[in-house]
Amino acid sequence: MSNILAASFRDPSGFLFRHEGTLFRQVNQIYAKDFQLLQESGLYDRLVEKGLLVPHAGASLELAQTDQAHCIIEPELVPFISYPYEWSFSQLKDAALTTLRIQKIALKKGMALKDASAYNIQFHKGKPVLIDTLSFTAYTEGEPWVAYRQFCQHFLAPLALMALRDVRLRSLLRTGIDGIALDLAANLLPMRTKLNPGLLMHLHAHASSQKKHEDRQQSAKSTKVAKKALLGIIDSLRGTIRKLEWKPAGTEWGAYYSDTNYSDDSLSRKRELVKQLLSRTDARTVWDLGANNGFFSRVASEQGIPTVASDIDPTAVENNWREVKEKGEQNLLPLLMDLTNPSPDLGWDHAERTSFLGRGPADAVFALALIHHLAISNNVPLSLLSGFFAKAGRWLIIEFVPKSDSQVKRLLATREDVFPGYTMEGFEAAFSEVFDIVEAKAIEGSERTLYLLKRK
Repeated sequence: MSNILAASFRDPSGFLFRHEGTLFRQVNQIYAKDFQLLQESGLYDRLVEKGLLVPHAGASLELAQTDQAHCIIEPELVPFISYPYEWSFSQLKDAALTTLRIQKIALKKGMALKDASAYNIQFHKGKPVLIDTLSFTAYTEGEPWVAYRQFCQHFLAPLALMALRDVRLRSLLRTGIDGIALDLAANLLPMRTKLNPGLLMHLHAHASSQKKHEDRQQSAKSTKVAKKALLGIIDSLRGTIRKLEWKPAGTEWGAYYSDTNYSDDSLSRKRELVKQLLSRTDARTVWDLGANNGFFSRVASEQGIPTVASDIDPTAVENNWREVKEKGEQNLLPLLMDLTNPSPDLGWDHAERTSFLGRGPADAVFALALIHHLAISNNVPLSLLSGFFAKAGRWLIIEFVPKSDSQVKRLLATREDVFPGYTMEGFEAAFSEVFDIVEAKAIEGSERTLYLLKRK
């Protein structure tokens, strides 16, 4: 049984499909010459060698889904597909710089990126990597970069807005499937950004030129650009993006572990307890929900388990990603995720971008120091929480935080306590509907309890 991926319909060059659980890519005949050039020019080998392009193996043409097939390839599997609106500032910045690096290498090999979608970049083994093997086309002297506008919409505009206006404007990527419109970004940015040569050229002037071409029904494709000038544009974009910075500070939970009622000893004991409970599962994938800076996520990732560490706080996720880069960690993927409004199905027919839960379930889920935020701060009943976590994973390591805990008292300090069912007994009753309670352990040095649950 084969299944063509819904997110893979836009490019006539080919598409992804699954056959008996394995992911394949069909390369169509229309792309045969470019695919051959990708191989013969040495571009494919160079990019794979540098870890910039996901490698692939050849597969049988008998797997072809249509009679337009030129060949079938089997790409190396990326454990978890994430989207730009789920990335921290530096993740998007690193993805942008990777795209520009790939374009520059491609030009030197006689090819160019025909699209520069942020969705073509994924984080694999701790680094951004291009996953669309069919993104390249033969380069002809004088041709402009056809993906220039898309690059600016997918990368430059959101990065500038996040760095120079408000990091939360990243969320505009969720409503714009082809990035942030340049005229919108130009209007939202401070006037002083027009004094930045790179932003003036690639964003403000680009937005005006784009509007001008639309009004005159002209195409930018008619513009001739020498290869040397094109390389200069790439270098200019790279320099502009490198200078964009966002300092992770000032958010509510960014310094959670320095503002908690855990002592260093009790935090270490909790970490060891999480490790012990995880060892009782057969988990090969882990989602740490409400992961903050990934302190407990690394219990799993350091054992070689691919781990998604999601949190609502942009500072926490930014710091987590910086630590991943600094340590060269390969099994940890930090993501921005609001569990009260997680990523939905998006795009054409609600199928191009898969919801967060739709990309699961994970083998095991961590929900540590989280349930009180969802149940009390966001009024989510325990029965609904148990159902959500059951969809997220087969095993659940969850921490119950009672009302007597200082963090819960902090949440209730400015509101009426309308949560009579928020008790340990209420928690166990609600979660027992869909989980078996395998083990419950008091966390020494606190009033909290850690549970290992298995979905029924």
